[in-house]
Amino acid sequence: MNFAAADLHLAIAHHLLIFLLAGILAFEIGVIRLTMTGADINRVGRVDAWYGILALAIVAVGFSRAIFAAKGWGYYSINGFFWAKMAAFAAVGLLSIVPTVRIISWRRTLAKNAAFAPAGGDILKVRRFLWAEVAFFALIPACAAAMARGYGSFAH
Repeated sequence: MNFAAADLHLAIAHHLLIFLLAGILAFEIGVIRLTMTGADINRVGRVDAWYGILALAIVAVGFSRAIFAAKGWGYYSINGFFWAKMAAFAAVGLLSIVPTVRIISWRRTLAKNAAFAPAGGDILKVRRFLWAEVAFFALIPACAAAMARGYGSFAH
């Protein structure tokens, strides 16, 4: 495979993985609500497991793009928008810990007590974290667009 084809394949994979992650986040916001059922808890738990897997895949493919394709590490490593994008992605990842821990806890409690329903305050807290993830997630394509157009270089 030539350089241009490898670059294209990595870009496609990177974008598809990001869209999948956004889809999972949207799914979680839709399912985690005050009227959650036991089936909803189990469903969101199964889907949330993919969140971390996709995040790791995004990092692997993204850094492969930055190092082996496109403009190369020399371009990205000195770009403020690249690092802002990385910081936003890290913030999304850190914010996702609370919902994941709560979902795991809910599933464990549900396995012991089929009548379990999370407390309203607990659900609202998780939803706040999910919406905070959305806010930081929105910064990622904004930084990517600026970076792709040559803005943010520290080299000037």
